[in-house]
Amino acid sequence: MTIVTTTAAEPFITGELRVPMTRPLSLVIVGAGARGSAYAALAARRPDQARVTAVAEPRIRVRTTFADRYGIPDARQFDNWRDLAQLPRMADVAVVAVQDLDHKDAAVALADLGYQLLLEKPMATSEADCEAIADAVRRNRTALAIAHVMRYTPYTVALKQLLAHGAIGDIVSIQHLEPIGYYHFVHSFVRGSWRREDESAFLLLAKSCHDIDWLCDIVGQPVRRVSSFGSLTHFTSSNAPAGATDRCLTCPLTKTCVYAAPRMYLDGLRHGGAKQYYASVVTAGELTEDAVTAALADGPYGRCVYHSDNDVVDHQVVNLEFDGGTTAAFTLTAFTPLENRRTKIFGTRGQLTGDGRHLEVYDFRTERTTVIDTDLDGSSAADGHAGGDAGLVNAYIDALHGGRPDLIVSGIDASLMSHRVVFAAERARRTGEVVPL
Repeated sequence: MTIVTTTAAEPFITGELRVPMTRPLSLVIVGAGARGSAYAALAARRPDQARVTAVAEPRIRVRTTFADRYGIPDARQFDNWRDLAQLPRMADVAVVAVQDLDHKDAAVALADLGYQLLLEKPMATSEADCEAIADAVRRNRTALAIAHVMRYTPYTVALKQLLAHGAIGDIVSIQHLEPIGYYHFVHSFVRGSWRREDESAFLLLAKSCHDIDWLCDIVGQPVRRVSSFGSLTHFTSSNAPAGATDRCLTCPLTKTCVYAAPRMYLDGLRHGGAKQYYASVVTAGELTEDAVTAALADGPYGRCVYHSDNDVVDHQVVNLEFDGGTTAAFTLTAFTPLENRRTKIFGTRGQLTGDGRHLEVYDFRTERTTVIDTDLDGSSAADGHAGGDAGLVNAYIDALHGGRPDLIVSGIDASLMSHRVVFAAERARRTGEVVPL
């Protein structure tokens, strides 16, 4: 792929976005893991508007493969974001998809260098760090989008249009479920990189700041008060079956354990689909049985789920009261199949039920139900976050390249507000108190 360069007559884009560009945006991918790679691939579909021109990624194999895919020369490949930040700005946009604990330092440093930012959620792992990012974005007039991809799905767009047109009257209350799925939960939050708060973040922030942000977007009012309850209930040593060993490959219970790593990852390898993705994470992309077995022998994904060092909760409820009196009850739980989020919105004139793809509107007056399919190509709501990944990347490119800043609907003000709600909810869970905002 051709590398984009700029000249003095054609400088890097600034936060003044109301004039369309006459050349493609240049993007540096900071963290070429699952999220960074996904955003890069989506941007690459639009070579006339955006091109990937640099990468910062500590894993040599991942970085090399990524650089080969996008034609990135050695001089634009970096071991980590800190090496990139030592040099003058070399692209219009930095797509920041590093580990959660690095979000604040990376985002602030790159904003101060003049990069526009597409920042993976969560913004950061503390409220103070979120505020620091907001300060950097504002002082540099940075065009920032947080990857709250649920705001950008066709499903959400259709749902908000229905609400705006009064399909169920005024919203009185909402019931929303995030079924994390047993498979995903043990992979990411028991064995994986998000299992410990001191190495990543608490579960509500790491997994479901999406959902809190989405509820804030749907209601369209500030949150007034929040309460929350939850704990780590099941994935503890006290629940280990008799005879369970520390690692699955040596465990005599592998054939009967629901969470046995060989079954989970080797089945995913053999059968493909969404579960194959998890096998690819375990082996850094080498999809062979030997590679999976070797990784499970001594890597983190071969640990017994009852003898890991995880400490994040495995279920939680959050109750929200908004200005105006609307309430929302949110549940996240590990103990579900791999399925879509479920929502019921109760209004003064009807009820709206959704599953991430289908919307059912029940009208109190006619006593009839209207069903709307928001994904007419038949793809799963799990594919690319139900179109949210593509919606986010396309909106951000169109905003910057097309001079349409209004297309960024997950900017600093909205995202900072919903993150504050998440931190308040965690305080409520830990203290048992109702926390005002």
